[in-house]
Amino acid sequence: MEYVEAFRDIKQINAMKRYLKKHSERDYVLFVFGINTGMKITEMLDIRVGELMEDGEHIKTFYEYLHHEQPKEVYLNQKIKQAVLHYIQHRALTTEDYLFKSARTNNPITRQQAYRIVHQAAEAIGFAGKIGTNSMRKTFGYHAYKRGVAISLLQKIFNHSTRAETLKYIGISKTEHIRTEIDVNL
Repeated sequence: MEYVEAFRDIKQINAMKRYLKKHSERDYVLFVFGINTGMKITEMLDIRVGELMEDGEHIKTFYEYLHHEQPKEVYLNQKIKQAVLHYIQHRALTTEDYLFKSARTNNPITRQQAYRIVHQAAEAIGFAGKIGTNSMRKTFGYHAYKRGVAISLLQKIFNHSTRAETLKYIGISKTEHIRTEIDVNL
């Protein structure tokens, strides 16, 4: 497996969003969902619209799913809720549809297609590093850590056995100084 990087620069993240939204709302939602949840691409592609809906009109605050036979939940922030709801309404998706439905079939897009989407968008905005679908997950981890989320929590989310593994995964070296943004916003 080739090592891929996180999007560290908010300007690049916003450029990715603009590019993807311009080309495909589904692809935009894929990226927003990935960078805001840290879920694996295979887990994301299995999501059906009905699993995200609370009462047929609103997106749930937590998405619950099984990971290795264990229940797991992920927080769906306001950016995800807005993007997903607009996309579902715009595309008139049903509760049985996959969220990231292929344009040709009723199945979800493949991991390979998801890779092409992210990789082509990164190339289009001029991102110089190595990019893949795992870059979304790493972007989530990097920015969560930078905003003060404990490395132990990220370690649990990523199912890593050590802190060092998680720090390496999100691209933070021992010598790197990260200015943590702890904003309680009271």
